[in-house]
Parts: sequence; C-alpha cells; structure tokens
Amino acid sequence: MPPYTIVYFPTRGRCEALRMLLADQDQSWKEEVVTKESWLQGPLKASCLYGQLPKFQDGDLTLYQSNAILRHLGRTLGLYGKDQQEAALVDMVNDGVEDLRCKYVSLIYTNYEAGKEDYVKALPQHLKPFETLLSQNKGGQAFIVGDQISFADYNLLDLLRIHQVLAPSCLDSFPLLSAYVARLNSRPKLKAFLASPEHMNRPINGNGKQ
Repeated sequence: MPPYTIVYFPTRGRCEALRMLLADQDQSWKEEVVTKESWLQGPLKASCLYGQLPKFQDGDLTLYQSNAILRHLGRTLGLYGKDQQEAALVDMVNDGVEDLRCKYVSLIYTNYEAGKEDYVKALPQHLKPFETLLSQNKGGQAFIVGDQISFADYNLLDLLRIHQVLAPSCLDSFPLLSAYVARLNSRPKLKAFLASPEHMNRPINGNGKQ
C-alpha cells in the first residue's frame, strides 16, 4: 500500500505541485479520482472539512488545503530549508505563489475571454519578485531558497509551467526563471513524471481553459 493517497478531481489543478514533489522524491501514492457527477451528489463534499478538495491521507492523518499538504510533506521529507531562516523564506515564496495562483484561478474560471489580455499584460509585475529572489540566491543558479530543493520550488515550478501554457513567451524577459524551469524540468525523476501519460493526459483545469 502506498503511504499517501490523493483524493481529487481528474485535473492537475491544485494537486500537480504535490504530485511533482512526490514523484521527484521517489515517493509512491495512489489516486482516488472524484468525478464531477459524484461530487455533485453531495456526500463526499459534506464529509470534507472545508467542503472542498484535495483531500490527502498520510496513514491515519487526513489533511485538506493544498498548501498545508505541501508544508506537511516539506517537514516530513526534509524540503523546508536547512534552518529557520530558510524555512521563513520558503513560506514567503509559497505565499507569493499562492497569491498569483489565486489570480490565475480567478481568470480561468470567471473571466477568461474578457480578462486574458489584461492578465497577460500585468503578468511581468507578478513574475518579477521570483526573478529577484533567484538573483539573490547564488546568482540564480540554484533553487528559489538556499542550496536544496524545497516544497516551494515544486509549487513555483507548477505555477510557471501553467503560465507558459497560458502565455508561451511569459518568461522571455526573465532569464533566471527560464533557466530555473529548464533546470528543474530536467531532474531525472521529475522529467520522467512530466513525460508520463499520468501527467500529460490530465487537463490543467476543470473547464478546459488554459
């Protein structure tokens, strides 16, 4: 039995950073896929603490909230910086990722046709902080914080990859972020996961927009 279970819709959504982390760290997990029809029936939703997915099980520990799950795995698997100062910076980066992810989700689900042009136009100002952070850490040649990968790297990588689908040239003016994405994409276990049908055949979002 895999130690972890992900209960989620048949999309990448808020779980792909988590899957990328587990794959890259050579962890096994099982998926319980929830269809829209079964979700709308109500009992599962009613049983979820906040009435939403993902739901994550680690043995007898059940967690909700994707960022709480990432932080839990960060602590469990040693992906939370080497000391308290780095851990604080990892948290800061992850909160920045969440801010931009919320803007992205709002665009995708509420304002895609009317809002995409303005969103893409404003995107550089939202990406710049991450380029700045990279430039301040070993000249951008390492990870977003320190010299070891953290859970925030997987979350940021997922965010950048979905924005490359939305706006393929969005990283052209951010050389450090471009190199960072290429570097992480080429990590052997992560590269294998990203090339797998499991990843490739799973839509980014639940409404077909990306």
